[in-house]
Amino acid sequence: MSYVVEMLNIRKEFPGIVANDNISLSLKTGEIHALLGENGAGKSTLMGVLFGMYQPEKGVIKVRGEEVRITNPNVATRLGIGMVHQHFKLVDNFTVTENIILGSEPIKGLVIDIDSAAKRIEELSKSYGLNVDPHAKIEDISVGMQQRVEILKMLYREAEVLIFDEPTAVLTPSEIDELMKIMRNLINEGKSIIIITHKLKEIKAVADRCTVIRRGKSIGTVDVAETSTEQLAEMMVGRHVSFKVDKKESTPGDVVLKIDSLSVKNNRKVLALKDFSLEVRAGEIVGIAGVDGNGQTELVEAITGLRKADSGSVKLNGEEIIALPIRDRIEKGIGHIPEDRQKRGLVLDYTLESNMVLEVYNKKPFAKYGLLNEQEMKKYANNILENFDVRSGKGGASITRTLSGGNQQKAIIGREIELNPKLLIAVQPTRGLDVGSIEYIHKRLIEHRDKGNAVLLVSLELDEVLQLSDRIAAINNGELIGVVNASETNENEVGLMMAGVNKERNV
Repeated sequence: MSYVVEMLNIRKEFPGIVANDNISLSLKTGEIHALLGENGAGKSTLMGVLFGMYQPEKGVIKVRGEEVRITNPNVATRLGIGMVHQHFKLVDNFTVTENIILGSEPIKGLVIDIDSAAKRIEELSKSYGLNVDPHAKIEDISVGMQQRVEILKMLYREAEVLIFDEPTAVLTPSEIDELMKIMRNLINEGKSIIIITHKLKEIKAVADRCTVIRRGKSIGTVDVAETSTEQLAEMMVGRHVSFKVDKKESTPGDVVLKIDSLSVKNNRKVLALKDFSLEVRAGEIVGIAGVDGNGQTELVEAITGLRKADSGSVKLNGEEIIALPIRDRIEKGIGHIPEDRQKRGLVLDYTLESNMVLEVYNKKPFAKYGLLNEQEMKKYANNILENFDVRSGKGGASITRTLSGGNQQKAIIGREIELNPKLLIAVQPTRGLDVGSIEYIHKRLIEHRDKGNAVLLVSLELDEVLQLSDRIAAINNGELIGVVNASETNENEVGLMMAGVNKERNV
């Protein structure tokens, strides 16, 4: 049997944590091999070792049967190994072509030969079905397209082994289908792929074999076709996981959030939300269902104060808040789990402790006579980190940037729920989380509802909206298409509404 890559008994340590404890993984030529594990299980670290970003303390790597030392990513590239990272490494104001040739620019005489590069990129893009415009600027293209640019970057450098780190975390459902197609094309062209993920559905759809790691140790490698989703989940989490949300009927109280004829412009000064009205009551979860980019972001930013509304009204417990500054809205009881955890949710270079008190550090018991009480801050933060199982090398003292994406997400959710807000706006709350953490976060959101609070849930995962919500509002092109009771609807009907079809009007 020919293996294109073998990683044997790899051990990698960081201060306070063994990220990879004697892990082995072998990739056959022409296979899609999934690397499955919870947030912070050590998946990205293991692939970082293969890509030369980290040096292992122990272990051997073989490429095409020969032992190699991959001292940095350039060595990996020369060996034909490429990697698409979870957070893309692209220069926003460069074109697609400029990004792809960075570091391996084709020279003609003394100048960079952009034209021949663009031509070659166009050919690659066509032959793999990527449909990327080599002259577009990165800042003008969708996240899904940016990912394709990263794939082209690898192909341009003639990579044979392609590593994808959580490639679907930022994609819409249709982009995910496209990516799966692209992966199959790559395999048909003789490439081999490792995909890091914790989404079981995708592993079942596309992977041949799957290696599971838990808390830095290898649990085993299985044949995907012969293993059920439940078995994979159990290997990953170490216990039985329920995929169904357990909740009792809601008993809605007074209206907490009342949105009336709200219109909001996007960054291009075009109306992204048009004349939108919705109510969310105490003790209920209202889910917003829609394809990405249909006005959800602008709606949330107008409620939280991150964006000025154009017209209309937003009332919290009967009080108009549309002109209030952000801090006042937080003090009146709005909690916000933002869509982009790194831009909006956390200060990455602060410690976890500091991030946990961002909204309350100026209040008692954290502040007295203008001085901060470090002890109280530490106690408060560690309580959140423990409750939400946020894993990091040095606990609350860890710099937030060093945590895995899923653990950053759990920290934000813990911080916002701890404030016990009257209205919790949860945007993509489980994005990038594994099944065990998703189950836990869903429980906490239901608990928050059952305490008599209002929850506005915005998610691109239709399953999640259907399972968690009491009522579902479908949004299409910035307009409210209709509101239905979650218990009386199904995926099909909501899907049609997301596409702009209203069942009452049958338009």
